[in-house]
Amino acid sequence: MRWSQCAGDVYYVMASAGVMNGPESAQTQKISASLRMAGTGLVAGEVVVDALPYFDQGYEAPGVREAAAALVEEETRRYRPTKNYLSYLTAPDYSAFETDIMRNEFERLAARQPIELLSMKRYELPAPSSGQKNDITAWQECVNNSMAQLEHQAVRIENLELMSQHGCNAWKVYNENLVHMIEHAQKELQKLRKHIQDLNWQRKNMQLTAGSKLREMESTWVSLVSKNYEIERTIVQLENEIFQMKQQHGEANKENIRQDF
Repeated sequence: MRWSQCAGDVYYVMASAGVMNGPESAQTQKISASLRMAGTGLVAGEVVVDALPYFDQGYEAPGVREAAAALVEEETRRYRPTKNYLSYLTAPDYSAFETDIMRNEFERLAARQPIELLSMKRYELPAPSSGQKNDITAWQECVNNSMAQLEHQAVRIENLELMSQHGCNAWKVYNENLVHMIEHAQKELQKLRKHIQDLNWQRKNMQLTAGSKLREMESTWVSLVSKNYEIERTIVQLENEIFQMKQQHGEANKENIRQDF
């Protein structure tokens, strides 16, 4: 991109100086070939990134985005991967962290079976059936079930009383821990944003400095190339004048010789 711009500047300077008038000479062809070689020699073996987004202009010009998209599309159309780039990796084991409950649930989902409803049987107090009205064992099981559920309700009441006494303080401590975690995360976010901003400013300053230096070097290069071309053109003109003078001198000598005879 920059080499083509330099070449255009060279031709513009030459045309402005009046050294490009008339048919293209051998010297002009030589300079054109050298410019083409200079522009393609840098990217022959590898890709050289010479874009300076903070310095270059013309990215928002009409047709630039479409041209870039066309180049990307052409490259993706011509690109054909020849091998599997993930071949060196082992096959993933998706069941490494599955538990028996998860595995059973996945199997149920694969079989499209409905989910099993929560059983409330443990909270029921059924009386013995009509055939076990006189069975002492059946009545003893019912009594044991009622005592277990009564104790369970007593434990729930104790937990509610403990929560009413200490739950507020525990919740406050939990909220304070969340606030500290949020403040720490916000400080880290501010550090990262500041680091990104400093990095962008550093990149911008480096690119602006490099762009100014490149522009100065390009201007110097164009000036030197145009001067070299003017020197070579002057040399060719002098050689032509010398050749014409030699021819005139030779013709004058021949005329003198004829007059002598």
